[in-house]
Amino acid sequence: MIEQVAIAFEHKDYQTAAKLLKQLQNESPDNPWVQFYLGRLYEVSQKPQDAEKIYRQLLRDTRNTKIVTLARQGLRRLQEIELEERQRAISQATSEPNNTELGVLVLEPLRNEMKTEASRKFAQIMQLDPYTARLLLPSRGWRLYRTGQVGELKFYGKQLQQAGIPCFWATIAQIQQIQVYQVKYFQESTPQATVVCRNDTNQLGSLTFDWSEITARVVGLLPIFEEVVDRDVRGKLERKTQTQDYAQFCDLHLPGRRCILRFDDNGYEFQQGLEIIPQASQNTIRINWNSLSSWIDQQLPQVKIWSDFTSFADTTLDQTEMLGHIKSYIHLFRREQTNWDPAFHLYSGLVFVKDAN
Repeated sequence: MIEQVAIAFEHKDYQTAAKLLKQLQNESPDNPWVQFYLGRLYEVSQKPQDAEKIYRQLLRDTRNTKIVTLARQGLRRLQEIELEERQRAISQATSEPNNTELGVLVLEPLRNEMKTEASRKFAQIMQLDPYTARLLLPSRGWRLYRTGQVGELKFYGKQLQQAGIPCFWATIAQIQQIQVYQVKYFQESTPQATVVCRNDTNQLGSLTFDWSEITARVVGLLPIFEEVVDRDVRGKLERKTQTQDYAQFCDLHLPGRRCILRFDDNGYEFQQGLEIIPQASQNTIRINWNSLSSWIDQQLPQVKIWSDFTSFADTTLDQTEMLGHIKSYIHLFRREQTNWDPAFHLYSGLVFVKDAN
């Protein structure tokens, strides 16, 4: 009867093949030839997952070299079909003008107990080996996984979300649309807060807002680099760029106004405006900054603090081309440009965009 099944497949008479296989499954369910043709039936019926399961099982369980070869060919056909469908879907996803914009795909953290199943699905969707997939899935903080046309990122992102892998995507244009004001000092705090600040053209002005307008607070450390003279392993003097200190940054998000209020410990004028810190002139910058941060804590007890910038930066700093499209709005004295500055603005901007959606 197996020969009859083979002939039915040769003539593409799948209805007859299905009837014969149904009978054979009752008579010889473990026969590898029956299993192989059942896989073929699933394949031509456009049930690729069922077909793949049978082909892989045959590779594990059968010693018949002919069936092993046919099962491998079946898997190859399934992979080629999947690749063609994927390319077609991506082409369709990027065909609209808005979907060709530069964007980023960000993976969100997963609990360790979910990683085994998630890494298997992640590997399948992104065509990775399971070990690499597990390493890429973050346990704490965000990982910048991919940059490119947002239509393609959206295509992958939706598949990942459907598989239970938390992620999101955004365009660089969305980040660029956010206004940033550099806060110099607080002028008032009640009943509304007023800050004196500079806009992106360095004009000085003030902005008054309700504390309830703030939906997120982003904090991070940016390294300060200095050129130092050191001795190499042979004792010769050499110049090196080293991290000498860190600048403290804090962003307050006002999505209703499409703006960010940006504070930093070198730019905030502690001795001006509202007296938040007694004897500010006698304290170190670090003490003044910590006092200001504690005072902001008291004003915003319910607002989430995003503080995983450093781990996010570790996955972002090598994306020089993409970061080159981002204006950082950070005014630290730099002898050379660094990707740390646009990386912080990207991190804060992604929090802003994600919260707004």
